[in-house]
Amino acid sequence: MSIAISAQDVKALRERTGAGIMDSKAALQEAGGDIDKAVEILRVKGQASAAKRGGRATAEGVVSSYIHSGSQIGVLVEVNCETDFVARTEEFKEFARQVAMHVAAASPLYISDDDVSEEDREAELRVLREQAAAEGKPENVQQKIVEGRLGKWLEQVVLLNQTHVNEEKHESKTLEELRAELAASTGENIVVRRFSRFQVGEE
Repeated sequence: MSIAISAQDVKALRERTGAGIMDSKAALQEAGGDIDKAVEILRVKGQASAAKRGGRATAEGVVSSYIHSGSQIGVLVEVNCETDFVARTEEFKEFARQVAMHVAAASPLYISDDDVSEEDREAELRVLREQAAAEGKPENVQQKIVEGRLGKWLEQVVLLNQTHVNEEKHESKTLEELRAELAASTGENIVVRRFSRFQVGEE
């Protein structure tokens, strides 16, 4: 049995997720009118759709820049999409700006887990294993400690794993969640291609 969904609820859900009118209405129906539950439904569906789009070519996009106040830190970031139409939208350009701002503040070393070289990963694992061994825990416990700390390290150094520095504005979402939401709302594969961060006096 369908329930009555108000236009205000549909509008509120669209503002939170960027989803289309029909998708928002269907999610609210499925959630029994609960907006928070509808957000989760759309997020799951959006991420599933984004995963399917992951292999599609991304030859369009923008290069965005951010200069921190005082002109001591600057960032260039390239974000790609599938069509020039999406690349020209304010939503897409704003995402690129937000990525650049985040890179300036958080200094990530890599874009995704896949960009972390085996050499860098092994170097970090060696340090973590030595630390765990020095704590005198049983070997099986040491392994769990190392795995947990490796995950924490990847959260600290990988851009897409990081929570956006403006947590209040972005509801404590990671850059990957923000990217997936943009992919869901635009219907295109969205890729953070590369970034460069410059700081005055830094080698």
